[in-house]
Amino acid sequence: MLAAMSEHKTIDPAKAQAFVDAEFADSIVPALVEYIKIPNKSPDFDPDWEKNGYMKEAMDLIVDWCKEHPVKGMELEVLQLPGRTPLLFIDIPGEIDDTIMIYGHMDKQPEMSGWDDDLGPWKPVIKGDRLYGRGGADDGYSTFSSLTALRILQEQGIPHARCVVIIEGCEESGSPDLPVYIDHLAGRIGTPSLVVCLDSGAGNYDQMWCTTSLRGMVVGNLHVEVLREGVHSGDASGIIPSSFRIARSLLSRLEDQETGEILPKELYCEIPDQRRQQAEKVAETLGDKVWDHFPLHPGATTIGGGNTELVLNRTWKPQLAITGAAGLPDVGSAGNVMRPITSLRVSVRLPPEVKGEAAQKLVSDLLTSDVPYGAKVRFESEEGNDGWNAPPLAPWLESAMDDASNTYFGKPSISMGEGGTIPFMGMLGDKFPEAQFMITGVLGPESNAHGPNEFLHIPTAKKLSCCVAETIRQHAFRPR
Repeated sequence: MLAAMSEHKTIDPAKAQAFVDAEFADSIVPALVEYIKIPNKSPDFDPDWEKNGYMKEAMDLIVDWCKEHPVKGMELEVLQLPGRTPLLFIDIPGEIDDTIMIYGHMDKQPEMSGWDDDLGPWKPVIKGDRLYGRGGADDGYSTFSSLTALRILQEQGIPHARCVVIIEGCEESGSPDLPVYIDHLAGRIGTPSLVVCLDSGAGNYDQMWCTTSLRGMVVGNLHVEVLREGVHSGDASGIIPSSFRIARSLLSRLEDQETGEILPKELYCEIPDQRRQQAEKVAETLGDKVWDHFPLHPGATTIGGGNTELVLNRTWKPQLAITGAAGLPDVGSAGNVMRPITSLRVSVRLPPEVKGEAAQKLVSDLLTSDVPYGAKVRFESEEGNDGWNAPPLAPWLESAMDDASNTYFGKPSISMGEGGTIPFMGMLGDKFPEAQFMITGVLGPESNAHGPNEFLHIPTAKKLSCCVAETIRQHAFRPR
């Protein structure tokens, strides 16, 4: 009965926007300012995270805000299983006999160099609509927006399904703890029919964006050793092979250095027609904004191939990036020495339907077999994450997202694959095969998650909170 009644009870958008504006101004932005100050780096980047206490400090801040701005009837608990990062679990009763899961994370990427002089990773700065600092957009805002969306519904007396909010503490390390917690909480979670994730990207700040696919990833450290110690280059060059040249040669097995094309065909998958059509729509919507928001140097160009092809390159094709190096002294202190070792951080993005474990073995074998000059080569890899391809959107959800986006942004929603990796999505897809997924977020142009000058676009976070509320409302009376 309540589900049927809710169809006739709609959200008053003006009241919703006014409520959200006040919440952000009075409590959410101030809380995010304090949150950004805390260097709660993910365990991969702070092995002593538990001893350092920053994760607990950030979690305490979030929990205190939740308790000060409660959703009616909510039960809140911070779980911490032995040897695991903490997880926030909030159970909010509903009037509809169904369950929605809402996901976010509260751990952060490391500092990264290159921040503007007046900015910094742990230095919150507001400039216009932007709140700069590490973790505000990725993904500190998620808890605040989740509860605010539900409070919109309760403030206006609109029924909704039971909701469980899960905020994890190791997403930036590949979410190794999350499956353990999902299993641990299985009886309390139940079987959600809708999963809402607030940790994804946006092609612009003009409408709501729905993520339809995510790439997987293989990450590892390639070590190439030739000498036991460094030797004078005038004495050894021409006799001893360079460890850097050997590393470069090994990488050429993986990537065409002229075009950037990944060579092993096993790292590709067929791109579904629907995803190609969505890429074409994204390219039509964004035009050159597909690429011109990146901070290219004057005269530098993109890979080329047209905007649709660029969209597919970053969403459905494998790509290689070298994201770190060791064994290379700073240029100011580099002598004429042949170095004993070159170490490179290798990151391979995988198409959504390529299995991470198989790709990890392939990449490792490719880089470590038949090594030139008998060099000592190791590829240390702990990550082989699967990508994810969303199930087809139910008509009700597609309509709900369009309605929400039109109401609060003034434009319809748009679907797009994302080039990043959210490891838990595939796992949840397997655990809840009947669930619908609304994967969205605030990481739009120049927001630069993981890099310098990361920012949260505050108006988008506000509007998205309202959109989540509208989608949850329509979930209550969807066809069953």
